[in-house]
Amino acid sequence: MTDNLFTAYRTFFGKGDALYQLFAPYRICPLGAHVDHQHGLVTGFAFDSGIEFLFSATDTGKVEMASLSFEGLMTFNVQRPVDEKQGNWGDYLRGAVWALQQDFRLDRGVRGIVRGSMPIGGLSSSAALLCGFVMAIDKVNSLGLTRQQVIDYASAAERHYVGLNNGVLDQSCVVLCEADKLLFLDTATGEHRLIPFGGEEGKPLPFRLGIFFSGVTRKLTGTDYNLRVSECKTAAWIVQAYEGEHLKELQDTRLRDISAGQFARHADGMPERFARRARHFFTECERVTEGVRAWEDGDIARFGECVFGSCESSMDNYECGSPELIALYRIMRRTDGIYGGRFSGAGFKGACIALVDPSKEDSIRETVTREYLREYPQYRDTFEIFFCNPANGVEFL
Repeated sequence: MTDNLFTAYRTFFGKGDALYQLFAPYRICPLGAHVDHQHGLVTGFAFDSGIEFLFSATDTGKVEMASLSFEGLMTFNVQRPVDEKQGNWGDYLRGAVWALQQDFRLDRGVRGIVRGSMPIGGLSSSAALLCGFVMAIDKVNSLGLTRQQVIDYASAAERHYVGLNNGVLDQSCVVLCEADKLLFLDTATGEHRLIPFGGEEGKPLPFRLGIFFSGVTRKLTGTDYNLRVSECKTAAWIVQAYEGEHLKELQDTRLRDISAGQFARHADGMPERFARRARHFFTECERVTEGVRAWEDGDIARFGECVFGSCESSMDNYECGSPELIALYRIMRRTDGIYGGRFSGAGFKGACIALVDPSKEDSIRETVTREYLREYPQYRDTFEIFFCNPANGVEFL
């Protein structure tokens, strides 16, 4: 926690008593893109950049939160019903409180400062903010939430209040990850494993994480993200109809409800857009399984090829990726020292992520920057590259 966060707190609120410090990391998903909302198999890392919180309790229930990354002081009261969305970053704070109010009486609010350590786009900053704020409200109200409950309330806030129909991948990575392990999660059952590289505890990781910001920001609720979720559900519905199965409501249907064999029997008879969404789901779950085997074998090159394959399917079958992200991916694919990479997050704008050879970071930075800005010189002032390490999930400092 840096001194300027304390300085900002004193500037906004004075001295303050019983200050709490919390760090909620950003996350990447190397394998398992676009399948968590269909109850698929996913993997993830948290890493050592994210959102810092510095806060104290208020006995009146009032929330006063300022950000060094976004404009506006967000104020409301946890003792009262939460207002409608206001279209600003405070919606995530209000959503967290709204979700907790469904099961708890909240008496104490929080007063504090948050700061993100990277540009927003593709790293699940919303999940970091939500999980961190759920834990802040939990702390001052002594709710005693488990880590799984933090995931569940943060996810409910994003889906039912903010309005993004995502799964639990983002929140699970932010909360559950450990620095030297790969998170493997079955989003249908909630079962997860934290897997050491090469099957050996304490074995050093042979890579770092490269984060390549395209310079283009994006907001998921303004993209085709929710449309893709509906297309996946419709693909499952079509197969179930062909199979003569009882249909549930569309919002309760997932591609995990059908088998790969059932899809294969009916793929040619489906509208192509729906077949592509289902094809991505089933092949991505296969890549997750193969990637986990490579990880357990200590084969980072094979794991990386699975990550590259994930991005190819995201472009071809899931049909996401802005021109800028596609250009970045193509550059990464031909750059020496990058084991594997793909779009991060939903893949409509934002960033690309990669697993990189630490000894080649300088040449990677030079090559990717030169080639990307040759194609998109208009992003010279906003394009950025970071190299990071996997990290633990959200924790008090």
